[in-house]
Amino acid sequence: MRRACSLTATVATLAAAATLAAQGLQPVRTPWRGAGQAPCVGADGGFYQCPPPPAVLAVRAGRLFDSGAGVMQTRQVIVVNGDRITEVGPEARVAIPAGAQVVDLARATVLPGLIDAHTHMFNTRGPATTTEAAMLIAIQNLQADLRAGVTAARDMTSHGNGYGDVEIRNAINEGRIDGPRYQVSTLGIVWGAGPATAPPNPLASTVVHSADEGRAAVRDQIAHGADWIKLYPAGNYSFTAAGEPQYVVTYPLPVLQAMIDEAHRLGRKTGCHVYGGEGERNAIVAGCDTIEHAWALSQEQADMMAARHLYFDPTIVRYTEPYMDDNDSRNTGGKFRMIPIIERAVSMAIATPGLKIMVGSGVDGATFVHGTQALEFEALVRRGMSAARAIQSGTMINAEAMGWQDRIGSIERGKYADLVAVSGDPLADITELQRVKFVMKGGRIVRNDFSAGR
Repeated sequence: MRRACSLTATVATLAAAATLAAQGLQPVRTPWRGAGQAPCVGADGGFYQCPPPPAVLAVRAGRLFDSGAGVMQTRQVIVVNGDRITEVGPEARVAIPAGAQVVDLARATVLPGLIDAHTHMFNTRGPATTTEAAMLIAIQNLQADLRAGVTAARDMTSHGNGYGDVEIRNAINEGRIDGPRYQVSTLGIVWGAGPATAPPNPLASTVVHSADEGRAAVRDQIAHGADWIKLYPAGNYSFTAAGEPQYVVTYPLPVLQAMIDEAHRLGRKTGCHVYGGEGERNAIVAGCDTIEHAWALSQEQADMMAARHLYFDPTIVRYTEPYMDDNDSRNTGGKFRMIPIIERAVSMAIATPGLKIMVGSGVDGATFVHGTQALEFEALVRRGMSAARAIQSGTMINAEAMGWQDRIGSIERGKYADLVAVSGDPLADITELQRVKFVMKGGRIVRNDFSAGR
């Protein structure tokens, strides 16, 4: 018996060490001389409590959304060991391991964890905002997202907070704070039409004036930890006297092409903020990996994006809120509106064969608050997308665009155990996603309102 216990303890220790290594963590290796059990070592050299050893769970799902096939399965079992799914299938075929903790979601619908392809964990930095306050607000934002079922996200610039998004991403990966799995784009790169008149702000977007400066900015941001490079090929809009929308072009095409090529050379992808016009077309021609917003998207451009395997991230809710009409009314005397242009482009894109549409909210602590991103799924359905396809967009299509299709986006063996659950059937009522009651990230239950009878 003593030998068996020793062997069991050794296996558990090895499993825990393997889990820590997979997360990029290291336990203290020298004899620990402090209080309690030996802790883990953070990137800063500080100690903190190691995550618990892997546990085995079995989730009974009354309904389970298969994001690969776009259909709902019934009476399924998901077996989780540590942070990964080890088995999934009909309850008649999948055996629940002895001693596993059983999570009863037999009256619920289980889906892959939601992925938000366009967030801003930091609020826009104000003149009186301290670095400490900005960081605390960002943590509050991302934890609201996680509790709402967003288990992974792509953050599209830190809004004047420098490389704070890198620090938060790393802290989440180390297990120091709870939050979605993140890919981050740090500062972003903007165009300077004239010579620099003041020293650059190290916390704000990098300003470039040439292709060489653009390439250097890409290299610098990647060296600081950027997963994506955020670019701005087209600026703001206005209406002509005849009501035609006009869009500001920023980088010349050769500069844009140089930055995209440099990012690709270094193994990173690019996301391009565009509203319309020549800058929008330049982003597509230059091969920007994801086209963000694209209010004035034409059928020709949508077809080009599909042919080039680029992704469209419409961020509908963020730009069809009442404040848009307020701005247009103030600027045009109530004559012209941008919202109908945006809605036509989205409906056209949904109907374009082969165009991969992402789900990105643009939540930023302003008009679209963190934790309410599921409104974006409803917005897609209202403009012609089926509920099943909308959920696929917000799970496996987003995962594919992020290069994480082998890790997240569907409930499959070997992928992270990132799960959410709702009471009803989101294929019948997409607004169910706005009422998430269960969240699991990496095999750890973050939220379970079902167990509380709520």
